[in-house]
Amino acid sequence: MDQFFKYASKLHEAGIHISRLALIIVLVWIGGLKAFRYEASGIVPFVANSPLMSFFYTHDAPEYKSYMNKEGEYKAENIQWHEANNTYGFSYGLGAVIVGIGILIALYPILPKLSAIGSFLAFGMSFVTLSFLITTPESWVPDLGDTEHGFPYLSGAGRLVIKDTIMMGAALVTMAQAADKYLKNKKGE
Repeated sequence: MDQFFKYASKLHEAGIHISRLALIIVLVWIGGLKAFRYEASGIVPFVANSPLMSFFYTHDAPEYKSYMNKEGEYKAENIQWHEANNTYGFSYGLGAVIVGIGILIALYPILPKLSAIGSFLAFGMSFVTLSFLITTPESWVPDLGDTEHGFPYLSGAGRLVIKDTIMMGAALVTMAQAADKYLKNKKGE
């Protein structure tokens, strides 16, 4: 058993690199998906209820509830509402920012300074995402008759949001490593 712990104790650097790769994959993939209608409309409850972001939309919460398509569903009238709401325009911009953060983090081997900045931005983005637990009613199981609703019963949306605590931790360790590499490179100049 001690052999396992000896081996595991040497995986610190590998763990940081895997965390960085995971951040890059998640940010680029999810950011890229923001260019598609289903993903753009899927974030509407979060954005519409957020005091930090709701101004990007034309319509106030909770009007969106009447215009939500299920993933894979096509309803032209709902799509028209989302076009008028700026759902897609905001999502395209947000997606570009998220992909950009992923690219910054990926620059670690050649530009650790920019990678550290990217990780810092991912850390900050996680705070914004986690704020949705407070501002978005859809984060909690609704009261539909069962006694298990509201806090602490996370809905699917809430379970998706709470995972950003992992992203926050990964961003912090990758930021620290990239900042350390940048400082060492600068010192060696």
